[in-house]
Amino acid sequence: MTASSSPFSLHGQVAIVTGAGKGIGRACALALARAGADVALAARTQADLDAVAADIRALGRRAITVAGDVSDEAALDTLVARTVAELGKVTILINNAGGSGPNSPVKMGGAELSAVLAWNVTPAYLLIQKTAPAMKDAGGGAVVNISSVAARYAQKHFSAYGAAKAALNQLTRNLAQDFAPLVRINAIEPGTIMTEALGRVLTPERLENMRKTTPLARMGQPEDIANAALFLVSPASGWITGKILGVDGGVEAPNF
Repeated sequence: MTASSSPFSLHGQVAIVTGAGKGIGRACALALARAGADVALAARTQADLDAVAADIRALGRRAITVAGDVSDEAALDTLVARTVAELGKVTILINNAGGSGPNSPVKMGGAELSAVLAWNVTPAYLLIQKTAPAMKDAGGGAVVNISSVAARYAQKHFSAYGAAKAALNQLTRNLAQDFAPLVRINAIEPGTIMTEALGRVLTPERLENMRKTTPLARMGQPEDIANAALFLVSPASGWITGKILGVDGGVEAPNF
């Protein structure tokens, strides 16, 4: 079997990855490039994007960088237009931008809550809307929305983030119906992933407790999510759409 005939090959594909400068987004971009895709990298910090682009080009793939804020719709238009103009098409979208910390349900006001909901849902919705025509022109495409286990956990102090990611999950399910059969749309719920940001707040004691309470006995790495994303955008998952995949080491309740 040649590389191009592998069900996990992305040769000839062009991906957009948001939040691509660090962590899960960076790992996803590199995984797609290793599988053969060219990648448009989007994030706020140009220096981070340049570093990832250099890694992708070292793999022999093309990469462009588009610095900007995904909450700015004009920036999304620029991202899609530049990808089509410079890389020729769009067939893959990884919606990774988003996030939020814990919140106090007695202190968070409506404006702050609305901002968390919008940040985690609206850019994903708009980018799917804006890339779907290009994907159809290319013969089809695949989208992965990066959600969170917070969407299904019941836990204190995560009402805003949990609600936002639950909304993203339902958006995934419904848009998968709207854009089928040419565009497949799925989501991943990462568990606790060892990113740079998490490392700054983890004590050794908390880290050891999390390992002990994780059935697979280790913390997740960005590459664990990237590998799942690669599966969901590859031909190997060609009969999967509208689904939410938990990648969490087997954890079924909050253990942070």
